[in-house]
Amino acid sequence: MSETPSLRRALREATDVLAAAGVPSPAVDAELLAAFALGRESGHAVSRGEVQAAAVLGTEAPAGLADLVAARARRVPVQHLTGIAPFRGLELVVGPGVFIPRPETEQVAQMAIDEARAVMAGRGGALVVDLCTGSGAIALAVAHEVDGATVHAVELDAEAYGWAARNVATLARRVALLRADARTALRSLDGLVDVVVSNPPYVPPGAVPVDPEVAEHDPAVALYGLGPDGLEVPRGIIAAAARLLRPGGLLVMEHAEVQAAAAQAAVRRTGAFEQIGTREDLAGRPRMVVARRAPVVADPPSTQSDVEHSRS
Repeated sequence: MSETPSLRRALREATDVLAAAGVPSPAVDAELLAAFALGRESGHAVSRGEVQAAAVLGTEAPAGLADLVAARARRVPVQHLTGIAPFRGLELVVGPGVFIPRPETEQVAQMAIDEARAVMAGRGGALVVDLCTGSGAIALAVAHEVDGATVHAVELDAEAYGWAARNVATLARRVALLRADARTALRSLDGLVDVVVSNPPYVPPGAVPVDPEVAEHDPAVALYGLGPDGLEVPRGIIAAAARLLRPGGLLVMEHAEVQAAAAQAAVRRTGAFEQIGTREDLAGRPRMVVARRAPVVADPPSTQSDVEHSRS
């Protein structure tokens, strides 16, 4: 019977294996997988800090760690192996069939949260809609961080909806989750919404992601935005936002950094928005379009001369 290696040695070897496989953060991922394996073994959650402390103390490597490392070396996302994706302090359950929320989307959520808080402070209530919610990440972040806000989340894909439903049931039952086409959903809320936020699919059809974790494991329906520029779905989201938002309401939509000008142009073409601009993510990249719903201009009242002219 072979001797069980120490955790310290197992972490060192795992880091080497993952680095050789091209994993971007081999040491961090090795610790995350060790924490998951130790937690599975002990029956309670284990942090990376506890893993580091256990390694110093000479703890044995947990059973199953080698298999997890081998899978990660095949570029299976660490979130698929652990079943958990952190997002703004929440732990979302994820797996095959749903887009894994990214750190850069946390800033998109922050814009929606800041606006919802401002509306709450002014009116005592805020109505937020998250279109193409995926795992439910943005909607759940808003619900957790803006006490009293009413949050709706819309997702069409059946598999992603299933993951979102699990997260809503566990983390925030007060999020109203709807399976529907984001472009046409929630017509009963037309003109009433304070914030529309979205991380829609926007990758152009020919721009296959470089990272195997994305190209091979994120669902295509969550990546590719259709149309030659990848913005067909985002344009549908913009049109839905123009319909849903009240005058002065805010649209926040994520896009690729190379799409900043095109996203602004798509918003401007609706004729429904003002204060159209681009915001950066935490890495300083232009990653979201932000705009306010302009006041709705009513048709001018008919004058007597107009009436007489129409009769002539």
